Parts: sequence; C-alpha cells; structure tokens
Amino acid sequence: MIAALLLAAAAGGADPTICADRPAKANGTCTVPAGHWQLELSGADWARAADGGTHTDVTSFGQTLVKLGLSDDSDVELITPPYVRVHASGGTESGFGDTSIRFKQRLTDSTAPVQAAIIPFVKLPTAGHSIGNGKVEAGVAVPISLATKAGPTITIGPEVDLAADADGRGYHAALVNLINVGVSPAPRLSLSAELWNATSFDPSGTVHLWSADVAAAYLANKRLQIDGGANFGLNRATPDVELYVGASLLF
Repeated sequence: MIAALLLAAAAGGADPTICADRPAKANGTCTVPAGHWQLELSGADWARAADGGTHTDVTSFGQTLVKLGLSDDSDVELITPPYVRVHASGGTESGFGDTSIRFKQRLTDSTAPVQAAIIPFVKLPTAGHSIGNGKVEAGVAVPISLATKAGPTITIGPEVDLAADADGRGYHAALVNLINVGVSPAPRLSLSAELWNATSFDPSGTVHLWSADVAAAYLANKRLQIDGGANFGLNRATPDVELYVGASLLF
C-alpha cells in the first residue's frame, strides 16, 4: 500500500523498515529485503451488499499474505485462505477461501521519484463450492508510484486478469485500475484515499464495480504496522460498505 511506502526507508540495509501492500487496494512497488520474510494479516473484514429489501453479509477472518525476499528487488508471496462466512436471506455458508501465489519484481531503483513493479499471480481454487467458483484464475498487476514535490504520493494500479466465466465453461478478460493518493501528516501515521474500478467482460454480461476507499496505517515500530480502512460502493453491483482491520510484521 502506498501509505506504508511513505513511511518506509530503503529496503536495503541491516535494519529495514516494513513496507506493506495493505491497507487499501493499491499494491506497493516495494519488496521484502532479501533473506527477510513478512506477514500481512487481515484480522477481520466485513462487507455488506444490499439489493432491494435483502442484504448479504460477507465476513472473513485471518487472511494472511506471507512474503519472502528473494533479492533486494523481488519477493515471492503466498496469500493463505481466510475463513469466510456468507450470510444472506437464503441461509448461511461458511468455509475457507481460495489461495493465491504472487511474484513481485520492482522495475525501478528504490530511490527513484517514479517507481514501478510487476506482479504476476495465480489463484488456486482451494475454497468449497459454496464460497469460491472452483476455477484457477490468473492475472498481472503493474503498480506505478509517483512521489510529488508537494508531499502526497500518487499511485495507479492497472491490472489485467483472466477470470472464469459465470457459467464455468470458459474464461474472459477483466480489467482493474485505481488511483490512490497517500499523505503522511505525522512521522508514524499515513493516510490514503483512492478511487477503484473493476470491469469483468463475462459473456453473460459485462459487470462494472466502483468504490471510493479510505485507509490509515500506524507504524508502531520499524517492523510493525497496524492499519484499517473502509471501502464504499459507488454503484449497485459493488458491495455498499466494507470495513477491515489488520497488521503487518517484518522478520
């Protein structure tokens, strides 16, 4: 996440400062230093989607992004499945979610005013059929970050995905993008706001998602970050609200 990037020192060195992708939906361009590993834990995440007189609540616990630094410019990442509970008017389903594997390669020098990275990933269908779609999916994200002279850091996050069709018979393209603005009003505090969009070109009909998001992160020490945020849906297809809290720890 760009807010954490504002707080981080250069990745190299004997005593690096944590730089996490969470909170917010923007990916950071920074990587975990070689030989170190990092945990980025979502303690609790709750979202509600309303449609007419009915609503659906989705709550997840314990999703963890585990990162291992391969070099000063690359790391490998495993997103372990959270416990997910889906409650709707038709009943409640629960179980563990899907697993994802990512690789992040920083494309620019860590001190450059404009930084970029590439993140290919694959999602493995470890969730039960009541929670996931049972399909392997993949994509690639390219976060680009600009540190402005005025202080705020601006990040864009174009992403192209190969997503399973709703009927399970094939695949289609999906596009994701966002613009994130991060500021650091105090030495240990960072804030961000972003506008996020995802478009899924499913053969059964194109779906557009839009949200306006806010997040905050506090650097408790050089290796521990505590964070939280809220996402607000801007159209009917997007969940109305999502709230979450979590933490990240560098080893």
